[in-house]
Amino acid sequence: MSENNNPGRILLSLTGWAPDVWLKQLAETAPHRKTVVEPEGESDPSIEYAVVWKPRPKALGKLPRLKAIFSVGAGVDHVFSDPDLPDVPIVRVVSPDLTARMSEYVVWQVLDHHRLGPRYRQQQVDRIWEEDRDQPAASEISVGIMGLGELGTDAALKLRCLGFKVSGWSRTAKNVEGVTCHAGSEGLDPFLATSDIIVVLLPLTPDTREILNKDLFARMTKRGPLGAPILINAGRGGLQNEADILNALDTGQLSAVTLDVFQQEPLPADSPFWTHPKVTVTPHSAAASMPASLIGPMVAQMDAHDRGEPLTNLVDRKAGY
Repeated sequence: MSENNNPGRILLSLTGWAPDVWLKQLAETAPHRKTVVEPEGESDPSIEYAVVWKPRPKALGKLPRLKAIFSVGAGVDHVFSDPDLPDVPIVRVVSPDLTARMSEYVVWQVLDHHRLGPRYRQQQVDRIWEEDRDQPAASEISVGIMGLGELGTDAALKLRCLGFKVSGWSRTAKNVEGVTCHAGSEGLDPFLATSDIIVVLLPLTPDTREILNKDLFARMTKRGPLGAPILINAGRGGLQNEADILNALDTGQLSAVTLDVFQQEPLPADSPFWTHPKVTVTPHSAAASMPASLIGPMVAQMDAHDRGEPLTNLVDRKAGY
């Protein structure tokens, strides 16, 4: 445990989220630890753990007894944006609730495009009754998942249960039952050439920034059972070149997109994505981080770490996720 068996305090540093519900959950789950939203000076020795989302720059760099940083979101690029990030372990969130929510979102959007949801909604607006649509079976559709981590693997398995052909692409080789797995630069072209719907759940790293660009779209399959490929990005906004996405839609390289994340959030009111007929916009809501499901595992890790046990779900600083 901490010195004198007195657990150190938790710093809660969130940008864009009201801290109240997180503070309440931390107080209920960790009554033996005090949580604060501001340290007592930038060198506060009482802070031992930080729970963060887009922490204020330089908020963590001078805390002398900081033991670990816990990210409340699936992505950790927001942590690495701090130029004074201290050299302590970073723990990424792994939660059955968050994983289930992301899989729900992916399945929803894949099925929506597969069963022509955007077209039918427009027909309702236009009061057009058009029957006899020739819709392919799920077994005729190949869904490709970019990113086979915890979230991507779970989504892939759930899509397999619905009968879709599923493939995956990741930086390093993975083995997922029933999923055709590709890896590395040499595996990207075969993956793109066989995917009718591409779901993006990659982390944001220097290697993946704006990977969704005109070069990638040119390498996709040209036409499958649903027409040109469909893109679903529920990963990070920094993965996409937004001008290239719009151009790919207008030139027919992509037939439709669903975007849950954007380069700038909230999405500006004048963004063409709002009104583009081939775009579905959701407000970064694919897998919301719910305090009730996240705080318990975080506090359990803190207590275990104080007992000398190793932290789990650690971020690989070299890989960036």
